Amino acid sequence: MKTLLAGLALAAGTLAGTNACAQEARPTVVLVHGAFADASSWNRVIEILKKDGYPVVAVANPLRGVASDGQYVSDVVASVTTPVVLVGHSYGGSVISAAARGHGNVKALVYVAAFAPEAGETAAGLSGKFPGSTLGPTLAPPVKLASGGADLYIQQDKFHAQFAADVPAADAALMAATQRPITEAALNEKAGTPAWNSVPSWFIYGDKDKNIPPQSLAFMAKRAGSKQTEVVAGASHVVMVSHAGAVAKMIERAAAAR
Repeated sequence: MKTLLAGLALAAGTLAGTNACAQEARPTVVLVHGAFADASSWNRVIEILKKDGYPVVAVANPLRGVASDGQYVSDVVASVTTPVVLVGHSYGGSVISAAARGHGNVKALVYVAAFAPEAGETAAGLSGKFPGSTLGPTLAPPVKLASGGADLYIQQDKFHAQFAADVPAADAALMAATQRPITEAALNEKAGTPAWNSVPSWFIYGDKDKNIPPQSLAFMAKRAGSKQTEVVAGASHVVMVSHAGAVAKMIERAAAAR
């Protein structure tokens, strides 16, 4: 009996060790939010990823400029000792395209309704490359900054319809009140050489996106050589809020890819 119990204990210990090693081997998912949002926009995705055993870091994107924001996220990535899956939403796609450069531990890029600019392109330019974006008329008067330039917000009474149409109105109202502004200059800053030229990419977005036209998103996904592209029927620009399960699944596919 003692021999049997000892054997069972050894087997359980071995299994626990195997599971621990498997969890340790999972890449860290680094999430980068975009304009008019904050890191809490990833909350539902984070819950799923953590339940499935993934370490997660949701970065507070400064939203000041592509190069400076990219450097900030790059510094975060440099502090992670495991492989990294770098995920960007909206303008955050421009940021991860810059941040991943020079980091051998970034194994995948996931673009969630996000810009994937080529060198010399801007977020504003890509938004207008194809028809469909209605963001411009919903912006509030720019907030002039003492340091120069201006911050942009979406008018709160227009936020739900423009940014998060498939999110409950009460949730959208909270998102509107807590939105973080982006500088006008950031949306017009030219991108450098993108990391998606050398790092595998995955794309997911909604077909009812009013910020970045779906046609533009499809164009960028194809150009980047997306390993998998998913278009979520009826989803707004905040597909990670309204369809967190689909977004988490895409991230996990990217994380598991060899």
